[in-house]
Amino acid sequence: MGAFRGFFTAPVWDHVLVLVAGVVLTPGKRTVSAALRIMGLSQAGDFALYHHVLSQARWDSRAIARKLLTMILDRFLPAGPLVIGIDDTIERRWGEKIAARGIYRDPVRSSHGHFVKASGLRWLSFMAMIALPWTHRRWGLPFLTILAPSQRYDDSKGRRHKTLADWARQGILQVKRWLPSRIIIIVADSSFSAIELIAAVRRLVCFITRLRLDANLFEPPPQRRPGKRGRPRKKGRKLPKLTEVLSDPATVWTTILMSEWYGGQRCRLEIATGTAIWYHSGLPPVPIRWVLVRDPAGIRKPQAFLCTDLDATPASILGCFVHRWSMETTFQETREYLGVETQRQWTDLAIARTTPALLGLFSLITLWAAEAKVTAMLHPRSAAWYVKDELTFSDAIATVRRVLWDVSNFSISRKNPQTVEIPVALLQRLTEAICYAT
Repeated sequence: MGAFRGFFTAPVWDHVLVLVAGVVLTPGKRTVSAALRIMGLSQAGDFALYHHVLSQARWDSRAIARKLLTMILDRFLPAGPLVIGIDDTIERRWGEKIAARGIYRDPVRSSHGHFVKASGLRWLSFMAMIALPWTHRRWGLPFLTILAPSQRYDDSKGRRHKTLADWARQGILQVKRWLPSRIIIIVADSSFSAIELIAAVRRLVCFITRLRLDANLFEPPPQRRPGKRGRPRKKGRKLPKLTEVLSDPATVWTTILMSEWYGGQRCRLEIATGTAIWYHSGLPPVPIRWVLVRDPAGIRKPQAFLCTDLDATPASILGCFVHRWSMETTFQETREYLGVETQRQWTDLAIARTTPALLGLFSLITLWAAEAKVTAMLHPRSAAWYVKDELTFSDAIATVRRVLWDVSNFSISRKNPQTVEIPVALLQRLTEAICYAT
């Protein structure tokens, strides 16, 4: 935590340390009150000052996000291309005082044939997709999370409403300013497959996302003849839509074996690829490499992907896109183990800080688990009826909790009349129960 010391004043910093330790150790709801209770401060008369850390204290969350990203890269990826996943999630919250909330499609409970609405806050999260030393699966480590308020909220404040694509564009440009010399690959789902967004960032980052099968694709514009008047052409001859390419018997398909696909399984796929100009009237043209994918077994529907790097191979494009699926795991684990959606702040500033802080804590706990003394204690929680080979976040937070609850931190004398002797086996069972409490 010492890396963040310079972002807070001395009094606020002391309260921050208490809250961070309390949130890590607290099972159940992640409220300020619960953090104070677990830290033994339930009778502290200055309890309001701990609430003020989120609702009133002055500190720059964007500067902290930059520092967290730097720490992640220094520890896990000091060089090479950086894959960043962007995705939105809904924090289900109710209450008249939560002004920024809106009504959105619930991505967890909805399906292709069943639409479910949810009242809450929409967050856009940027995660570094990192390969960790203790697992073969990449983890999505959040470092920057942005609140995307509802249009009703912006209208009430007299502000211009920003769409999710607008927030994504600003976030991508911010990350590129932080890492000007780094190769950055952005992977996103179909929500961010927008020509305006891709055109705004394609010269700075490599952008990979899904592509509609009915997208308007064109050849590059022909070379302009010297002395010709008028505006230069934006596009060339129209190309067949990918739906036509899919059904055309003349299409050349190449078979590849993906080591990771849905569910982390190996999968044999057939692909077709090419380059084109993606264009829509009134919008800037975007040069892309498209990859059309079909399942030879016919189990899954055909899909299409695009990449702004025209020289990228189809295997690398699909491999990078697969990494973003870890983001859903991160969202689920922050809800289960860090109490996202259980906090109870309602002021605008506290709301804007709390959820990003909890998502950032996911990355901090991963960094702490990567320290040598903690990594030596890491092991999957297994049992005779459940063989667990891979470490997950539940094991990481349990190990960090075990370090914080270590008996050496609470050394006592045997002469203390308040001491009660218990068997070592029982102490270990109690410690494990606390460490894995959610």
